[in-house]
Amino acid sequence: MAEKASKKIERPVTVGEHMELNAKNTQKKHTAVNDALKFPTGEQFEKDLTAILESDCEANGETVVIALTDLDNFLHINTDFGRDVGDKVLIETGLYIKNRLPKDATVYRIGGDEFGIIFKGDTEREEIFLFLNELKNGFDVKSPDGTKQTMTIGMATAFIDASRYAELVRKADGALYRAKINGRNRVAMAKEEKMVPKTSHYTQDQLQRLNKLSKTEGIGEAILLREALDMLLKKYDV
Repeated sequence: MAEKASKKIERPVTVGEHMELNAKNTQKKHTAVNDALKFPTGEQFEKDLTAILESDCEANGETVVIALTDLDNFLHINTDFGRDVGDKVLIETGLYIKNRLPKDATVYRIGGDEFGIIFKGDTEREEIFLFLNELKNGFDVKSPDGTKQTMTIGMATAFIDASRYAELVRKADGALYRAKINGRNRVAMAKEEKMVPKTSHYTQDQLQRLNKLSKTEGIGEAILLREALDMLLKKYDV
């Protein structure tokens, strides 16, 4: 009996690559939404946020906050009413967000039913949280059967929650996930994480290579481990 071919294990994508992939797929599959909204996509979100984080905004005392918004139970709209109807809901949602944003904020089409917002200016993060809560409460887009659509939002603040792109997005994504499992239709801020020290779960060789990578990239070992675990969880859709 011929031996079964070994299954190729693909490298899991990073958070940034995941968002970029979603944006590219969105451009291919939902051009009607992108054409109507003309929003910058997830790829531009990464470029803009990275540039902001590498600028002098922290020294200048500017507040930088990102928010990830996700429509609740959106899948049933595409399933029950069709893709065109789903696109119409996405367009209405995008315009709703854009028309209510303050002048120091930019909205992006991340992919699927997810939008990203970058706030950069003098507004304090507590005020931004209150704004996002009002944005969520006033959301008036309805599904075709008349059901009120709701949205969930996760936010993270630069230089408080994280200083690097991938870590900041991970914090906002974690807040979004936490808000989802706690009932949806709410806004959650990134919270301080309780860190668990490295244990005997890692081999000596792994720890030495991790230390080398940390020194080469100038990134803390804990941050690298969190990013690796996040990639693993996304790979298995947990």
